[in-house]
Amino acid sequence: MPPMGLIGLFFFKKLEKERINAGIVRLEKQFKENMLSVSTLLKAGYSAENAFRQSKRDMIRIFGKNSEIVEELEILNRKLEMNIPIEDVLKSLADRSGSKHIEQFSQVFEIAKKNGGNMTEVMKSAAEIIGKDIDIKAETDTILSGKKMEFGIMKIVPFALILYISISNKGYLDSLYGNIKGVFIMTGCLAIYVAAYILGEKILRKLKGES
Repeated sequence: MPPMGLIGLFFFKKLEKERINAGIVRLEKQFKENMLSVSTLLKAGYSAENAFRQSKRDMIRIFGKNSEIVEELEILNRKLEMNIPIEDVLKSLADRSGSKHIEQFSQVFEIAKKNGGNMTEVMKSAAEIIGKDIDIKAETDTILSGKKMEFGIMKIVPFALILYISISNKGYLDSLYGNIKGVFIMTGCLAIYVAAYILGEKILRKLKGES
């Protein structure tokens, strides 16, 4: 049980990391749509600050009130009401989100605003770049989905085999669990399994990074 307890802690930590990454991906997709909305409002003559304020209505209509982008826009609007510069507000959003795409956009936006650049074109170009990166990520996930499924099956197979044998042939595994020597052998097997699992995860992450 102590080894399995440690594995459980690792597993839940991994789930939390996956949840955070999934949230970042959703926010990036929503942020892309928000930039297109802001770009349209800038064309209509709105200032950058008012364009971000007004874009909230479009995001509620598209993604709903409880979406990540709407929550971020509410924070953004509150900070703008406190007369915090829009570039500082966007930088804060980038730091909080953990998204490299939003961080890159905030840097480009700050430079364009200080140098008097065409904000409409900046927003449009940023949306296109982020959109392409998101599409590449989606293609990568599709390519690797088969390998992830195979890996998922292989993770379950050892436990499924032990369960099947223990049910169909009662007492067959007693020599591996009913004495100290057997416990050491099975603990060693568990260690090998954990090492193979970690190696498999690293390979998948490397393949995803290279893609």
